[in-house]
Amino acid sequence: MTKLPIRKDLVGRSPYGAPQLDVPTRLNTNENPFGPSPELVAELAKAVSELGSKLNRYPDRDAIELRADLAAYLNAESQVNLTASNIWTANGSNEVMQQLLQLFGGPDKSLVAFSPTYSMYEDYCRNTFTNYLSVSRNEDFTIDKKVIDIALDLTPDIIVLTSPNNPTGTIIENSEIDYLLEKFSGVLIIDEAYAEFRPAESPSALVKRSGHPNLVVVRTMSKAFSYAGARVGYIAANPEVIDAIQLVRLPYHLSTVTQAVARVALRFSHELQSQVNLLRQERDELAIWLVNQGFDVAPSGANFLLFGTFGDRNLVWEQLVEQGVLIRQTGPDGWLRVSIGTPEENLAFKTALLHVTNRTNGK
Repeated sequence: MTKLPIRKDLVGRSPYGAPQLDVPTRLNTNENPFGPSPELVAELAKAVSELGSKLNRYPDRDAIELRADLAAYLNAESQVNLTASNIWTANGSNEVMQQLLQLFGGPDKSLVAFSPTYSMYEDYCRNTFTNYLSVSRNEDFTIDKKVIDIALDLTPDIIVLTSPNNPTGTIIENSEIDYLLEKFSGVLIIDEAYAEFRPAESPSALVKRSGHPNLVVVRTMSKAFSYAGARVGYIAANPEVIDAIQLVRLPYHLSTVTQAVARVALRFSHELQSQVNLLRQERDELAIWLVNQGFDVAPSGANFLLFGTFGDRNLVWEQLVEQGVLIRQTGPDGWLRVSIGTPEENLAFKTALLHVTNRTNGK
C-alpha cells in the first residue's frame, strides 16, 4: 500500500476493525445478542418484497418518513418533543459523525475528546483534516469540572462527550453536561450510542436541547434495536443543524431498503428492546461476579464491561479464544472489554475466564 500515492498521513495506518473469528461465543463488538422475532422477520420480508419492483428508482434522499418515526420514538423514549426537522439519519452513527466533522471541522478547527474513548473519533478528525485533541479522564474514567476545564483551556471548536462511554461504560453526570453547556460556546456532540442501556434515573442529553442550538445528540439502532446489520444511525439537533448537515451528505446516501427496514423495526421497538432489561441485569450481575473474582471493573451503563487488570492482556485474550470465547482488547493497557451476551454466553465467558486465569468460583 505504501507504494501507492496515498496521503502521507495515511501511510502506515491500519483500518478500524475488531477481529471477526468463527468461535462459539462472540462477545467483542457490543452487539445485542437477541435477534428479531419470526413475526418481525416476516414483516421485514414483506416490506422488502413490496419494494422490489421499485428499486430502479432512487430513494427519498431526505428520508422524511423515517426521520418522523425516529422523532416519535425519541419522544416516547426520552420524554422530549421532536419532529422530523430535528432528526438526520445515515448509514450508521459512524457516517453521521463523519458528516458532523465535515460540516463543523476542517483544517482550521479542533476537536476535544476524553480518553479513553471511542477510537474512531480520531479517525473522523483525520479524514476531515480536523485537529484531534485528547484530555485524560480521571483514574476512575469519570469526567468532572476539573477535567472539563482542562479541555476548555485548549479552546476547541468541537467537544465530544460519550455517554455511556465506549470502552469504559461510564455515564456523564448531568451536572457536568450543564457545566459544559454553560461554559462552552462551540459545537457539543454527545454520543449516546448505548443510551437505551443507561440506568433509568439517568436522562438523555436530549432533554437539554432546548436553549442550546449547538448541542447535537448521536444515536444508533445497532445496539438496543438488535439492528447492527441494518446500519442505521441518526442525530437529534436543532433544525438549523439538520439543514446544514445536508450540505455534506452524499447523494441518496440511505437506501430505500435501509429506510424501509428501519421503519419496520421502529414499529416493533417494544419487542426489539424487550431484552434490554435482561441485558442490564446480566451486566450488573456479571460486574459483581468479576469483582468477586478479584478483578477491577469500570462501572458501566452500557451493554459491556471493561475489566482487568492483566500483565499480558493479549495472552489472556488469546487463551479465551482457544476456549471458544471472543472478547475485545481495547481501552487502557491491561484492560479487556466483554460485551453482554445471553445468559448462556455469559456463563461460557465466566467458565473460560476462570480456566485461563486459574481462578475458581470460590475465590
